[in-house]
Amino acid sequence: QVQLVESGGGLVQAGGSLRLSCAASGRTFSNYAMGWFRQAPGNEREFVAAIRGVDGSTYYASSVKGRFTISRDNAKNTVYLQMNSLKPEDTAVYYCAAGRIATMTSSSYNYWGQGTQVTVSS
Repeated sequence: QVQLVESGGGLVQAGGSLRLSCAASGRTFSNYAMGWFRQAPGNEREFVAAIRGVDGSTYYASSVKGRFTISRDNAKNTVYLQMNSLKPEDTAVYYCAAGRIATMTSSSYNYWGQGTQVTVSS
């Protein structure tokens, strides 16, 4: 069982930056792939980024590639999402998730956090 708690969301102006954190419980954090997803009002949940547990390989949605960076600190059981050059269309609730495989598919992840709101003003 893994419990996930996100933090770091807030209100930022377009062009600004935020860093989201996701703290995980459990002793096997390094075995899990971690993903970030987001959901804006009226939209389906969409993939943002993922990172493998084994070798730290990363994957990004095309809409955030070059602006967002996912990383993890296995000693701290934490995954991060550094978000730079934020745009109003990045406004959403951001969720972290844990699973066995780093994929773009939300159904592949077994554990989810409660989400943190990110609002980007124009």
